[in-house]
Amino acid sequence: MDEFALKVLAWYRRHGRHDLPWQVRDPYVRWLAEVMLQQTTVTAVIPYFQRFLTAFPSVRALAEASQDAVLAHWAGLGYYARARNLHAAARVLTEHYGNGFPRTAEAWAALPGVGPSTAAAIVAFAFGVPAPILDANVRRVLSRYHAVGGRDARALRTLWAHARDHTPAHEAAAYTQAIMDLGALVCRKTPDCAACPVAAGCAFEGEDAPVTRRPRPERAVFMAVIRDPDRGVLLVRRPSHGVWGGLWSLPESVEQHDLPAVVAALGLEGRMGAPCAPIHHAFTHFRLSITPIPVEGVSRGLGVAECHDVMWYKGGGLGPGMPAPIRRLLNQFLEVP
Repeated sequence: MDEFALKVLAWYRRHGRHDLPWQVRDPYVRWLAEVMLQQTTVTAVIPYFQRFLTAFPSVRALAEASQDAVLAHWAGLGYYARARNLHAAARVLTEHYGNGFPRTAEAWAALPGVGPSTAAAIVAFAFGVPAPILDANVRRVLSRYHAVGGRDARALRTLWAHARDHTPAHEAAAYTQAIMDLGALVCRKTPDCAACPVAAGCAFEGEDAPVTRRPRPERAVFMAVIRDPDRGVLLVRRPSHGVWGGLWSLPESVEQHDLPAVVAALGLEGRMGAPCAPIHHAFTHFRLSITPIPVEGVSRGLGVAECHDVMWYKGGGLGPGMPAPIRRLLNQFLEVP
C-alpha cells in the first residue's frame, strides 16, 4: 500500500463518514446509492434513498414495478435518466442473474446508467474488490495532488492511471470511501489544505487552472393550466426522451399563440386567460422559463382524448412522477399546502 493510501485511510478512520444509510455490504443497496449520488450531494440523496428503498426493497421489486411508480418515487431528485436506467438495469439483472449480482466492475459497467467509476464503487463496497474510481470528488483530489490540468482525454487517462496506482489491494471498501470523503469534506472547490492528510506531497498551489464556462442558454415555454372543479388539473406524459422524459407535466408550446391548438388536440376548448408570472428552473446546460396560462371556461362536453398519456390530478399524496418545478406550480394552482 503506497504512502498516499495509508495517509488517506488514517484520516478516514478519524474524520470520515461512517454512518451513511447505505454503508452496508449489499450490492443492491450500494448500486442504488451510487446511482443516486451521481451529480447529487449526500445530503440531498438521503431522504430520497430511504423512501425509494422502502418502496422497492429488492432488485426484483424494482424490476417488477412500473416506470410510472419508479419515476414518482424519484421525482424531485433530478437527472431522471438515472431512474429510467436504474429500472432498465434492474430488469437486466433479474433476467441474467436471478436473485444474485455480478461481482466484477466490468459486468456492472455494462448495465444501463453504470459507468466505470460507479461500477468500481459498487464492487469495492459490496464485495471488497479493489477497483479505481474517478468520480468528481476523487478527480479533484488527484488532479490537484498530481498537478494534472485540463479536462481532455489525455488528462483523464493520466488521472485514471494515478487512481489505479493509489488503489490498494486490501481495504478496498475503506479506501474507496476515504478518497471520496477527502474530496467531499476537505478537498472541496475551496479546499481546506490545513486539514488535508496528504498536503505535504500535494502539488496544489492554491488555485485551480481557470475553466472557461459558457453561459447557459435560455429557453422558454408556455404551459396550459386546464382545471376542472371535480377532477383537478390536466396532465400529459412527456415523451420518453429528454431531461424530463416519461414524467407528467402540463400541455406546453414554445410559442404562446400555439397553445390553443395544443389544448384543442386534447379534445378540449377554452379561453386562454392572462399569463401568470413565469417560474424559472436551471438545468446543467440551460435555463428554463415556464409561463403558466390558465385555460378558462373549459368545455366538459367534449371530454379528453382517452389515452394512457393523459390524466387528471387533484394534488396531495405522492402523485405521479413529475418534475419538481411542475409540482410546485401545481401546488399553487391547487392550493396544496
